[in-house]
Amino acid sequence: MHPSPTSNPSPTSSSPLPSRLSSPPRSPGLDLLRAVAIGVVMLYHLSSYGMNVPGPGQHGWMGVDLFFVLSGYLIAWPVLRDLAVGRTPDWVGFVVGRAWRILPAYLAVLGLYVVLPAWREGDAMPPVWQFFTFTMNVLPDHVAQRAYSHAWSLCVEEHFYLLFPLVAGLLARRGRMPGVVAMAAGAVLLFGTGMLLRDWQWRHAVGPHLAPGGDAARAVAGYVRSIYSPTWARLDGLLAGVLLAALRAFRPAWWTRVLSRGWLLLGAGLALLVAATRIDPIGHGGAVFLYPLVALGCACLLVGALSPRTPLGRQALPGARTLALLSFSLYLTHRQVYAWLGDVAADLTAQAPAAAFVLFNGASLAVATLLYVAVERPGLRLRARLRSAVAQPLPETHEDEAPLAR
Repeated sequence: MHPSPTSNPSPTSSSPLPSRLSSPPRSPGLDLLRAVAIGVVMLYHLSSYGMNVPGPGQHGWMGVDLFFVLSGYLIAWPVLRDLAVGRTPDWVGFVVGRAWRILPAYLAVLGLYVVLPAWREGDAMPPVWQFFTFTMNVLPDHVAQRAYSHAWSLCVEEHFYLLFPLVAGLLARRGRMPGVVAMAAGAVLLFGTGMLLRDWQWRHAVGPHLAPGGDAARAVAGYVRSIYSPTWARLDGLLAGVLLAALRAFRPAWWTRVLSRGWLLLGAGLALLVAATRIDPIGHGGAVFLYPLVALGCACLLVGALSPRTPLGRQALPGARTLALLSFSLYLTHRQVYAWLGDVAADLTAQAPAAAFVLFNGASLAVATLLYVAVERPGLRLRARLRSAVAQPLPETHEDEAPLAR
């Protein structure tokens, strides 16, 4: 999912792989973005327990959109790279690889939610069949069923994993992939369609409840159900990442020129995200335009972090790789840990918020490390052995370390 300065190795093999199965060095910029993404998501959820960090405490939901941009780029890059040179991607390997990447840790945490209801962040959770079918974001009830509700973003990712190869394969069957301009035009059409859908949903499910005398709680529930969670309303970040991958695959000279403007794009990305914090997500303008704006800002940050012209693209920051490796396990478990500590350490949160901050996040790191070592890493090692056995080259991606977390 990234350029040569962005590719990374699979840390999953227990012994050195043959040279043709090895992958290039890690990208420090991608590690940093993953660390930032999971960090702001955790701070956003931490605000529910009386520890409201300015900025991320209100706007940390954008970390999920950063994960979406990363996933769109990292998943699309190896596929489009193969198609750009006339090579047929290994579609079966792609789907099986994604399943091995996501399911072991995801299902292990689902099991904890089922057998340890006292640890849940909410009393009720969606039916288990919705987790197995990745449909909980299509039929959400986040007001009454809050436990493991953050898995909605994994549903979006899973739908993307299934739809993107299908669309790319159909385009490749025509004998010639469309150029970057044509793909950009198609993406603009999809962006526009998403905005029209959110506009329609807002007018019917949110706006009427925001009118004088309306029910604000019903407006929030309608927003989550119709705009925030459904896959068809949240494709902006994934599309932005796919466009970057297409630019790199089909126009490498353009990609090099874009990377050379890393500082400019970092600044532009930060400015766009700061501007996004000034928009009310539940308002009409926020529902229609906020997600494309955030996707564009995150895409700019991604290019800036990949650019060898910026320190982010050259130098690893201490701790960033560790958080990147743990980001998926952290994403899956931190809310459960927060909920348990919120019950047993409520007094500490009120009397010593700094100590509570360290406790909540230290415990989350410990639980995520346990999940990574016991479940996630063994699954990745097994996947690497299977790839090695069938002599399938490891893709030049960074996703082995953590998919979304989203």
